[in-house]
Amino acid sequence: MLALSKRSQMAVGVVLVLLMAISRGSHFSAVNLPSASWAVFFLAGVLLRPRWAFPLLFLQALVMDLMSTGWASDSHCMTRAYWMLVPAYGALWFGGRLYAHWHREHVSSLLILVPTVAISALVCQLFSSGGFYWLSGRHSAQTMTGMFERIATYYPQYLSTLALYVGLAALVYVALRLLTGQQVAAGDHKV
Repeated sequence: MLALSKRSQMAVGVVLVLLMAISRGSHFSAVNLPSASWAVFFLAGVLLRPRWAFPLLFLQALVMDLMSTGWASDSHCMTRAYWMLVPAYGALWFGGRLYAHWHREHVSSLLILVPTVAISALVCQLFSSGGFYWLSGRHSAQTMTGMFERIATYYPQYLSTLALYVGLAALVYVALRLLTGQQVAAGDHKV
């Protein structure tokens, strides 16, 4: 099981808030990074124990979105479908929580991490993209085929961005473990 000290959790929380702040749209930063929002919710599920971190991060995302687009009737994303992001991000958070329980300080944990990330991302995509498709009022004559085409279009892009950030976080985690003298097992060898 993955366990961080309260001090480490506080540091991780600050990093996740900053990461979402600099990557969620180009409205708030001169840096144009791919959105880390999905990774922030997954990693928060993995690394942060307080349950209040989820609503706090969602509130951050909401405030940032409202500041950049407003809740104007002509805003593309700010529709009643926006609230489908609660279960969407919740799926990532929950996937992170599950992985935290399954994690072992061993390289074989990657065999659990990879499908957990992929499945959490798929459920998130079903809620976010599917919710937008059905509830936004932007698509006429919705069909299940149309929804699955939309998911097939967007899921690979979102999954690859999520995998990039989670992979970088895993590398940072291993590097910090090694720097602090805590070993991560890799078969019979210590990494």
